[in-house]
Amino acid sequence: MKPVRILFVCTGNTCRSPMAEALLRAEAAGTGIELEVRSAGVAASSGMSVSRHAREALRRAGIQHEGSSSPVSGELVRWADLILAMTGSHRRTLLQAFPQAADKLHTLLEYAAGDRLAELDRLYGERELERSLGRPPEPELERRIAELERTVRGGDIADPFGGPLEEYEACAAEIRQAVRAVLRRLSEERRD
Repeated sequence: MKPVRILFVCTGNTCRSPMAEALLRAEAAGTGIELEVRSAGVAASSGMSVSRHAREALRRAGIQHEGSSSPVSGELVRWADLILAMTGSHRRTLLQAFPQAADKLHTLLEYAAGDRLAELDRLYGERELERSLGRPPEPELERRIAELERTVRGGDIADPFGGPLEEYEACAAEIRQAVRAVLRRLSEERRD
């Protein structure tokens, strides 16, 4: 089976996306899932080093990562099987520049949420249908919606750029949790 090629994208490719790249590689080690992982930025300059705090947050997690920034390019977009953006804004920017990549482009947190996000959308629709028919939604429906809202992590990976090391460590922890979910999803898809 050929490796899955994953591209992480953030703004400058010096904080979030390099951390995601390094964390995914580390988390994938020993799983049997073959990956090729790269990162880039929608507003990156070529050759900038990974930020000092991002390197330190990774080092504290037991991961060594060196590298330099690179801008998103058509070549990288074509190379990738899966593109995971750090924010909805990055995703929209990529869609405008590379509309042909729409089917492989997600935010990291959307992709990590997987089927739970689709289920939540479906349940929202059911609830609205009940309300439009003048019926109160079933308690079980409300319970499941509340459960999914607590567990489905939506939104963006916040940018720690310019912040203290603690913000980078919190960002790395959030990314690590998301890449673990990505690996579970990839593993399930490979089994199907």
